[in-house]
Amino acid sequence: MTPMLPTDSNAVLRPATLPAFLRMRFADYCILGKVRISVLVLIVTAIGFCLGSTGPVNLALLIHTLIGTCLVAISANTLNQFIERDLDRLMIRTADRPIPAGRLTPLEALTFGTICGIVGSAYLVLFVNLWAASLAGATILLYLFAYTPLKRVTAWNTWVGAVPGALPPLIGFAAAHRGLTALAWMLFAVLFIWQLPHFFAIAWMYREDYARGGYRMLATVDPSGRSTRWQTLALSVMLVAISLLPVTSRYVSVAAGVGILVAGAAMIAAALVMSRRLTRETARRVLLASVIYLPIVMMLYLLGRVAS
Repeated sequence: MTPMLPTDSNAVLRPATLPAFLRMRFADYCILGKVRISVLVLIVTAIGFCLGSTGPVNLALLIHTLIGTCLVAISANTLNQFIERDLDRLMIRTADRPIPAGRLTPLEALTFGTICGIVGSAYLVLFVNLWAASLAGATILLYLFAYTPLKRVTAWNTWVGAVPGALPPLIGFAAAHRGLTALAWMLFAVLFIWQLPHFFAIAWMYREDYARGGYRMLATVDPSGRSTRWQTLALSVMLVAISLLPVTSRYVSVAAGVGILVAGAAMIAAALVMSRRLTRETARRVLLASVIYLPIVMMLYLLGRVAS
């Protein structure tokens, strides 16, 4: 166990050795930036870029797009934790985050998040294009100034938050295509709808925690679970239908559509079980199904576009 230097109640905890301090600090900044979520953002951004490319993929431009998008995603996640630091202290699942746990100061998080946002946006302007930079900027603004404050106002916050959450594939598409087409908006629609059953499942699993934090999630405003049940099932069915739009519009191959139907059947099956018996375990299964479903569909789009 890493020894800690003595601190007062308001001080930031610091390991006694420099290497241990640097390791802990790096880990805390990764938590601030939600690196695992940022990886998913980069995957859908890259797929959007590939689908938006009219010829061979420009690898250098793709790398520039991913660098800028990564910095923007880290910025949004970090500044969100800065804004919600007092609420994070109230919830078990977030109390050990770097700011509420006292391992990083609010000023450090604010500085880090702001720098990442500015540098990421500027990087996209300089090395990609204004389309990508504008969409990235919209992602930060909507996430921080629409979704974040609405979480304590209305259960519709999940729908609002799904808008910035669905913008990464548009960033990638616009970076490659220098504009948006119908296919780009189909990708947006898939990611938008996907987030709803995904987060409804999370909200049910952690409904007591969200209630402690004063968040108005679907699971807290309707503790009976009736709304969570039918909305999760209905939106899962809608997700599969919308996922087939690129197939019916002939942007990707029919073979990709068959794969989407198979993945969609598993997603709907999990949602159906949850709708019949709403428990933490059935909600977890929907969460797992959604995590598996999205990358499968995105990869099928990519492979189906090549084969079409």
